[in-house]
Amino acid sequence: MTSTENTPFRPFETRLDQTEALRILQEATQGADDGEIFLERRRSEALVFDDGRLKTASYDASEGFGLRAVRGETAGYAHSTEISENALRRAAGTARLAVGDGGGSLADGPAATNRRLYSDDNPIGDAEFPVKIETLREIDAFARDLDPRVVQVSATVAASLQEVTILRPDGTIVADSRPMSRLNVSVIVEHNGRREQGGTGGGGRAGLDGLLDRSHWQGVTREALRIALVNLEAEPAPAGVMDVVLGPGWPGILLHEAIGHGLEGDANRKGTSAFAGLMGQRIAAPGVTVLDDGTIPDRRGSITVDDEGTPSRRNVLIEDGILVGFMQDRQNARLMGVAPTGNGRRESYAHPPMPRMTNTYMLAGDAAPADILADLEDGIYAVGFGGGQVDITNGKFVFSCTEAYRVTGGKVGAPVKGATLIGDGPTALQRITAIGNDMALDPGIGNCGKAGQWVPVGVGQPTLRIGGLTVGGAAA
Repeated sequence: MTSTENTPFRPFETRLDQTEALRILQEATQGADDGEIFLERRRSEALVFDDGRLKTASYDASEGFGLRAVRGETAGYAHSTEISENALRRAAGTARLAVGDGGGSLADGPAATNRRLYSDDNPIGDAEFPVKIETLREIDAFARDLDPRVVQVSATVAASLQEVTILRPDGTIVADSRPMSRLNVSVIVEHNGRREQGGTGGGGRAGLDGLLDRSHWQGVTREALRIALVNLEAEPAPAGVMDVVLGPGWPGILLHEAIGHGLEGDANRKGTSAFAGLMGQRIAAPGVTVLDDGTIPDRRGSITVDDEGTPSRRNVLIEDGILVGFMQDRQNARLMGVAPTGNGRRESYAHPPMPRMTNTYMLAGDAAPADILADLEDGIYAVGFGGGQVDITNGKFVFSCTEAYRVTGGKVGAPVKGATLIGDGPTALQRITAIGNDMALDPGIGNCGKAGQWVPVGVGQPTLRIGGLTVGGAAA
């Protein structure tokens, strides 16, 4: 990296006159309800080692700004890769169209915070390029030495640094520097002509040092191999309506997709969520408490401040089965007459913010996981998930299991392949019959898509038993 790239992103010291930028923003938001200039610099690196060789090595750098003016339900937004006063003026003219004749009352800015949830280090520079390649090569060799059935190994190391500066119409400046790193390992095994795959990994808002440590990547590689070998022995999944036990941690992705999106404020204000109009009512079984918490240090979904400058919060969404809150950005919160919750997020400067999840999880109960499984007479124990589809208007979901087992008479039996879980979030919430005492967060692998934008997120849950889900698989 060049010395410029190692210099902190301070656009009002190097690119723009702060006084002039503020004047342009104030003109754009005159008579508006809200608005800001969001400036961003992002750098990212990814190395993929596949089948014994370095397959790709990429480095990307981008920067730009977005200027927004909000009036009522309308938002004008313009962005540019050119950080200059001329570009700001052009963007202001476009964003100003949403304000029209004005008449709005500019909202107070977000509260200030000195909290830091992650370090300011640049994870891209944590290790030299040859060290990263050699680590990936060692992962490949280690996996193949573990078991002769390993026929292909893919390992990826990725790091990024997103630096943002937000200027508000009152002159307040909010800045955040967001590191991210991740290591993933995928293994394919073959035996008697049958091939199966297993993969795992993770990371968070920290440097690469811990991920590249031998003790860490060896553990990740062993786990990827374990999953692959489990799938090598898997039998066709049964089909039908049955009780399902979900493992802790990453299976919370089902909670995130089937329930979390429905608790974002914009979908409820517009009446498109399955939970619209149910505030204060019971929507889940007793004991079910769901939070969205952006304040957990170093977690993948955490943010010191959101992309409007609002400090992140620990937001309770469902408390003991009762709907008590939604996730809000500033515009939607104002329209609903509530306070912002620190959930205004955007993929980049080229995108306007909207209500998005951070780390969404269910709190633990008091049941022992072994007892939950022992009470399952006939069903599926699902501990790993792949892709899924959800319709937030009714909460209907379909999720594929990457690791699951048949349970009969309270005994965990053979692994099953091809299992899909089919249901809807509102009904599944009501049919939770046991909550384990083993709440865990995922290892740091989540990405969330909404309206064409992707942001990093976290999920989590304890062991759960849900009654009457439809399991799609082979014919019984």
